[in-house]
Formats: sequence, C-alpha cells, structure tokens
Amino acid sequence: MRLNRHADYTIRTVLYLAMQDAGAVVPRRDVVEAMGIPDSFFRKIATQLGRAGILELTRGARGGCRLRVDPASLTLLQVAETALGEVYFNDCVVRPETCRRSARCAVHHVCAAATEQLRGLLAGITFAELAREESCLSESLGLG
Repeated sequence: MRLNRHADYTIRTVLYLAMQDAGAVVPRRDVVEAMGIPDSFFRKIATQLGRAGILELTRGARGGCRLRVDPASLTLLQVAETALGEVYFNDCVVRPETCRRSARCAVHHVCAAATEQLRGLLAGITFAELAREESCLSESLGLG
C-alpha cells in the first residue's frame, strides 16, 4: 500500500483541523495555504470528508470547515480509508477469489498478516495524539 497524494492531503487536512481549537471553523483558504493544496483538490477532499461525517463545511463570509468528530476518537485508519478505500496489502487478502493460489500461498499469508498489522497500527493512532506531537505543521500554525 502506498499513500497517494490525495490520501496525504486528506490526512494533512484533518491533522491541521485537529490542531485548531475544538469546534473552530477554519477558513478554507487557511487550510489550502498552510497545506499547499490546490484549491480544486481541497474541494474534492472536503466534500469526501463531509460525506464521511468527518468534516462540516459552512458557506458564507464566515464559512470554512471544522471537524465533526472529536480528534481523540478519529483514527488514522478511518481517514486513510475515507481517502483510499479499504486499506490492505494485496488484493488477494480481501478478494481471495482473484488468485487461485491464495489458500495455500505462503506470500498470501504474509500479506494477510501485514494487512492486519498495518490496519491495527493505523487504527491505534488518533488525530489527538498526532496533534499533540511536534509536527511538520507547527510552522504553518505559527507554533515552531
């Protein structure tokens, strides 16, 4: 599995918002500029996060976005899967019928174990934890 640019921007958007005051509505422009995300790309990300119930978008002069989910209960896995779909190491893990060797393949078993470990790791990391750490976003937020 590789995080593509879309997933990277999605995770960074949520992390940026998690580092703001709870419930704060952040202007779209602030997120776009701080994260270096093209505006059209950000709109797609925000829409996707909104549909997933993670982000709330407000319009108007005081509009912007805010997290709808407490960062302490929002995991890296949830956000990664919002951007990428189900996280897994190889197709054979989630669709064994795609490979007639899956049931007896040593590599399949390694891929299944790797998927389980990766999902467990990502599910065990919340955005509150990430926001508390020294971050590549500290400079963008004026914290560093």
